[in-house]
Amino acid sequence: VANILIALNPYHDLREQLYSSKILQSYQGKSLGKMPPHVFAIADKAYNDMKRMLHSQSIIVSGESGAGKTESTKYILRYICESFGGSQAGSAIQIEQLILEANPLLEAFGNAKTSRNNNSSRFGKFIEIYMNRKFSVAGGHISHYLLEKSRICGISSPLERNYHIFYQLCVGLPQHLWNKLRLKPPDKFAYLNKGCTQYFLTKDEDKHLAGDRKSQQHLNEGHLSDSIVNDLAEFQAMDRALHHFGVDETGKIIIYEIVAAILHLGNIQFEESPNDSHGGCRVAEHNDSRMALKDAAQLLGVDSDQLQQCLQTRIMQTQKGGYKGSTYMVPLKVHEAQNARDALAKAIYSRLFDYIVSKVINRALPTNDTTTNDPLKLYSIGVLDIAGFEYFQNNSFEQFCINYCNEKLQNFFNERILNDEQKLYEQEGLGLKRIDYVDNRDCIDLFEAKSNGIFDLLDEESRLPKPSPQHFTEMVHQTNRSRFRLDVPRKFKLKLYRELRDDEGFIIRHFAGAVCYQTGQFIEKNNDSLHTNLAFLMLESSNQMLKNFFHADTQHQHQPNFSSTSLADKSVRLSAESVGSKFRKQLADLIGKLESTGTHFIRCIKPNLKMVAQNFDGGCILSQLKCSGMISVLQLMQHGFPSRATYAQIYDLYSSRLPSRLSTIEPRFFCHALIKAVGLSDSDVCFGVTKVFFRPGRFAEFDLLLKNDDPKSLDQLVRKVQHWLISSRWRRAQWCSLSVIKCKFY
Repeated sequence: VANILIALNPYHDLREQLYSSKILQSYQGKSLGKMPPHVFAIADKAYNDMKRMLHSQSIIVSGESGAGKTESTKYILRYICESFGGSQAGSAIQIEQLILEANPLLEAFGNAKTSRNNNSSRFGKFIEIYMNRKFSVAGGHISHYLLEKSRICGISSPLERNYHIFYQLCVGLPQHLWNKLRLKPPDKFAYLNKGCTQYFLTKDEDKHLAGDRKSQQHLNEGHLSDSIVNDLAEFQAMDRALHHFGVDETGKIIIYEIVAAILHLGNIQFEESPNDSHGGCRVAEHNDSRMALKDAAQLLGVDSDQLQQCLQTRIMQTQKGGYKGSTYMVPLKVHEAQNARDALAKAIYSRLFDYIVSKVINRALPTNDTTTNDPLKLYSIGVLDIAGFEYFQNNSFEQFCINYCNEKLQNFFNERILNDEQKLYEQEGLGLKRIDYVDNRDCIDLFEAKSNGIFDLLDEESRLPKPSPQHFTEMVHQTNRSRFRLDVPRKFKLKLYRELRDDEGFIIRHFAGAVCYQTGQFIEKNNDSLHTNLAFLMLESSNQMLKNFFHADTQHQHQPNFSSTSLADKSVRLSAESVGSKFRKQLADLIGKLESTGTHFIRCIKPNLKMVAQNFDGGCILSQLKCSGMISVLQLMQHGFPSRATYAQIYDLYSSRLPSRLSTIEPRFFCHALIKAVGLSDSDVCFGVTKVFFRPGRFAEFDLLLKNDDPKSLDQLVRKVQHWLISSRWRRAQWCSLSVIKCKFY
């Protein structure tokens, strides 16, 4: 649709038919519209716009979960890296190859099977490819956003899995490492066995896989099949990628130990302690739980007794009464200890993911030109792949943040494509009819308004001595009762939500539809807190990588002595920016980057809700097109002129070849002559004050001329322009003469 690509997920493998090297080459240097619609065409346009305008570009890939955003992103990166790679032959590994090698790592640690997508990205990423002064790939950087931490401990659907890396280790590690890490089949781990425990494999791989690595579900129902996801092959790709990014065998084993430790942490169970009069708990006495404690402590590099103590108790500091500032060990109840265990698992995994992105991937990608040492941020192409709009039966803080992000991106789309486009038409005096669209600014204000925005209300509640989800929800309704976008759960269409109390959730009417959010865990997830003694315990780990993960959190605090009872003498309070506040800042920076670049859009669409091939559900597709604003875009494109170039740009390209008698022609008049000379009709173009505008598809012919630097072709074109100018002057002279003759007889 003009410069916007609509990409339909086929739900089956089309790599040879659509994405082969031969097809990739066929799109190189082709004007948009000359070839069938394709992600390669958008990638090529972004590159050529950057090169011609000397201005960085961004490609925004959007759509619902399961629409194909991640695959489209991978093909964009592949096109740019293969077409414009600039590494010298003979280097250990080419820079463009490193950028592509990041995908197996990101998908292993950041993707998971959901009920709607077998390879769902559970985080957002903005991949920037830096170009040198020769416009060749020379470096890159990856920014990541909002990893779904709750998935690490909270799978409850039989259709979902945890992050791919857990299953990849269980199926792919060599036997000696599998034994060393005390691994088992997925159904033997509490963090995995509440979801799907089958592996993605081929039939032959499943046949040769040892039975002691398979879950009971896998043995009963067989392996899962997918054209994209394969746990064994992806483990091998991930392992190779770590090597290519400079991680040696020892470093890889440390990473795998940390992942395995998280699985063993989840198997630590708690029970009420019969000897504690305060209702405290202890690690369950049965062998499985005790063994899990021992294995987790060993893999984390800490003492098992200290780990047990930190999971069963927490440090509290007195603020008033008695000796102010004293700290005490407070025994935890069973559910509190379970929460502490899960918080530690999430803290370790999220920091490991940060490490993979920042210390493994980004550190290996150059940010300076290796030949001139100049910064590489002069020109870049950024690709944004972020979680699409989400609505589930239970929608919590993760969906709240994801949908807020999608509201911001939809607003950016509206401003850049619909509002700015029509403003430009008005400024250039084209006189076109204005197209109306749904402005979602009021919905964004509901999230981020000062004082009464939901994010600010959540942070304010989180700072209270005794924060309450009920009080927070009441304040949201009370301070925003006049807003159309907000409502109480009992007014929702589904009976499930109508049974919620007003202080248990709220409805937000998004651009893509209404969503009911349950607020019970909003405060906990926004704080993302970890018991102080657990954070300091990680600093005592013999695993240096793990120690570094927690150093930033605790470097300004006093470390307790776990081997003594003098904890009351230590001040151990931690303070951290809330998850919501941090995400808002990240998103503001991202939008700022997008606003400073030329933008291209790919709208990914699901053909059906069942994730099956050869099933085209028109109603499902139309709904997605409406929600994404594409109906308004279609109306604008039907009446508008989506492609344009300034008169000066076109004139400068040909002015050096003009004969001396034509060199003084005004650029606007020259462009008019040039367009007429190539045969474009008046209905194909529109002349503005400073630019010439083209109907959809008509710019392709003209763009070919702009790219053609063949002297013969240029000279031939100049002759056509000269002929048109002479003919035009002759027609004007005829008209003037006829006018004089007519005037003579009046």
